[in-house]
Amino acid sequence: MTWEILISLLAATVQSGTPILYATLGEIFTERSGILNLGVEGIMLVGALAGFLGAKFTGSPILGFVLGGVFGLGLAGLHGLVCIGFNGNQVVSGLALTILGTGLANYLGTPFIGQSAPGFSPMPAPILSRIPILGEIFFHHDLLIYLSYLIPPLMWLFFRYTRWGLGLRAAGEHPEAAAAAGLNIYRFRWAGVLTGGFLAGLGGAYLSLAYTHLWTSGLTAGRGWIAVALVIFAFWHPLRAVLGAYLFGGVMAFQFRLQALGADLPSSLLLMLPYGLTIIVLVLSSWRGRGDQAPAFLGINVEPSE
Repeated sequence: MTWEILISLLAATVQSGTPILYATLGEIFTERSGILNLGVEGIMLVGALAGFLGAKFTGSPILGFVLGGVFGLGLAGLHGLVCIGFNGNQVVSGLALTILGTGLANYLGTPFIGQSAPGFSPMPAPILSRIPILGEIFFHHDLLIYLSYLIPPLMWLFFRYTRWGLGLRAAGEHPEAAAAAGLNIYRFRWAGVLTGGFLAGLGGAYLSLAYTHLWTSGLTAGRGWIAVALVIFAFWHPLRAVLGAYLFGGVMAFQFRLQALGADLPSSLLLMLPYGLTIIVLVLSSWRGRGDQAPAFLGINVEPSE
């Protein structure tokens, strides 16, 4: 019985960590281009509402999922307009984006609180789901989780071996040298911001279409902020982001299991576990100097002359 509980907890870890993984990968994409986006929480909430409404009114969870990404991209476009188009302060713009996204989602979603929509259900992967232990943990999930397995290695290959990936990294590391080599820095930064917003929107849509199948205010519950912190924990590396997302997913799943088992602990203490871990991760990352691996021009606007 204990072994079954452990396997169930690990499977729940994958599910809980998936929306954080989508958002973290999106923020890595954005920050690699040199743009800091602190609006991930707002983007995820808008993506969650857009995905929910899209699935509810069209009956297609796939369309809803895509709409979540599109609306996340649109909200990130506002951040790009402020930071890239007008050289605005990236921190202020990101915080404003979180406030805007949260307000929009709560206001527009109020009539739909508690309602359900068509979503994604577990679909055991052929052959892979029969693998002992690993099959039960990783391959008894929905299609969106399987998709999340593919994105990190594809991102790693993109950044390391493609011309566009190297150009995007150059926009965040050495924009002056990249511009001197004939690269359009603004184009790469726009690509980073919009792609990151799209992935964060998908993370939000996952919450309403696969994780809960319903809409409620504050559905993201701070996952966007956790994703921002995980970028540092992951060294801005998409493969390490998987480990970080599942670590936090495991803490969330463990917290829910303790509550379900009637643990004699204050519920507020259990709810603070993921965020306490976030603080610990940031402290350890700073202590070990991981922040030094950030893109050299992260958060720094590029002047037209560059």
